[in-house]
Amino acid sequence: MAAIRNSLPKNTEIELWWADEARIGQKNKITRRWARRGTRPSAPLDQRTMWAYIFGAICPKQGKGAGLVLPCCDTDAMNLLEISQAVDDGAHAVLILDQAGWHVTPKLIMSIGLRQWAHRF
Repeated sequence: MAAIRNSLPKNTEIELWWADEARIGQKNKITRRWARRGTRPSAPLDQRTMWAYIFGAICPKQGKGAGLVLPCCDTDAMNLLEISQAVDDGAHAVLILDQAGWHVTPKLIMSIGLRQWAHRF
């Protein structure tokens, strides 16, 4: 944090943000049915799977949050995060992430528009 603070203009506020994502949805299991030995009764079941990913981030000190619900979880989805919209004008956000592949790739855009919004750790 000291290195980040030293790289910013004097009196720039730093907002600490924590972010993660989760997959929610439908994943069906094999249907089981009681039957006489040697028979194979019909057991219709919806075999489709559907899910969505919830991306969320919070800044507890400022009482702010941001989130998206998207159909996939990858670097492009991370680049769409709306955190930059929630960061105060003139502030710098440090985004704390886990080591998921789409968090540590060099393809991740670390600034959006005029607002710098994250440092990678």
